[in-house]
Amino acid sequence: MMKLKYLTALILTVACVSGITLTGLAQQKLPGHRKILKAMELANDYFMKKWPDPGLGVTVKGITRTSNLWTRAVYYEGLMSLYKIDAKWTFYNYAVDWAQKHQWQPRDKANTRNADNQCCGQTYLDLYVIDKKSERLSGIKECIDMMVNSDKKDDWNWVDALQMAMPVFAKLGAITNDNRYYEKMFDIYNYSKNVHGGNGLYNKTEHLWWRDKDFVPPYKEPNGASCYWARGNGWVLAALVKVLETMPEDGPHRAEYLQTYKEMIAALIPLQRKDGFWNVSLMDSTHFGGKELTGTALFTYGIAWGINHKILDEKTYHPVVAKAWNALANDCLHPDGMLGYVQGTGKEPKDGQPLGYDKIPDFEDYGLGCFLLAGSEVYRLAK
Repeated sequence: MMKLKYLTALILTVACVSGITLTGLAQQKLPGHRKILKAMELANDYFMKKWPDPGLGVTVKGITRTSNLWTRAVYYEGLMSLYKIDAKWTFYNYAVDWAQKHQWQPRDKANTRNADNQCCGQTYLDLYVIDKKSERLSGIKECIDMMVNSDKKDDWNWVDALQMAMPVFAKLGAITNDNRYYEKMFDIYNYSKNVHGGNGLYNKTEHLWWRDKDFVPPYKEPNGASCYWARGNGWVLAALVKVLETMPEDGPHRAEYLQTYKEMIAALIPLQRKDGFWNVSLMDSTHFGGKELTGTALFTYGIAWGINHKILDEKTYHPVVAKAWNALANDCLHPDGMLGYVQGTGKEPKDGQPLGYDKIPDFEDYGLGCFLLAGSEVYRLAK
């Protein structure tokens, strides 16, 4: 009995000295896949009940936007990921209804070059693969064809654009078996990586991305580090994952995307906090260093996907995913399905701050999309 008491005291002492709670130690394991799915469905049900008409415009601060804007499109990315593991007709019909109410067109129609406006095409094309009706393909294809047939390649001057548009190009390449989509995708991506902002938006030493030209050196965070916004880097990681998952093994420039993916993962792992989250400013915990869902969810999605596809070693990276998912599910998800600690729209750590468990961001949809993307891969890992 004395030995048992001594051992318990020793464990508690080590945990306190190292800053790790016993709860934190227990959270190094993922819950069962059914519990993960239940968390995803709870959050999704909350949103679908709040937005029964998917075609209804989104009004924020007195401005009404069509519901095929990028924030809502990211939600539908997550919904389609949920549908792939839990094929309920309510999910499928909700997505089809949304697309139909926008005539399967990108926001601002087929002449737009803006990646945010094209993001809805990801779901249109996913739905086309399920049911190959021509109207599901034609609008977004016309839009992307316009870019493929143009010499312009400087469109993606902010890193969010990679997630919004790259998967659309990749999906069209896979559907049509036409490498022109892959080549144009690479040209625009490569310009973002190596040219925008002077020498590109990707730091080839620290292997993270500046959000846009406003944050390249000499810009610094309050602690003197480079400003690497968590969600911005999460968008890039998600883009790479979606492209790698979609394109064939011998697809053009696949090695480049895979190499950048691996470099980013190696850079991100040491930056994960003890509570499972990543800071909104990845290298400056003093600049709004609270909990934040979207960046952490996108990293969780990217890392879990790598394990599931045998790119990352499960023994090494499983604890990272477990700690992150438990932080998202336990600290952000409300009993009614609302998600807390979602940073509002913006481009840097200070935007939408301060965050909170009960604070509703300006748009609720994309945070849920990120959560569902993460959950879909964590579910596969747990199962």
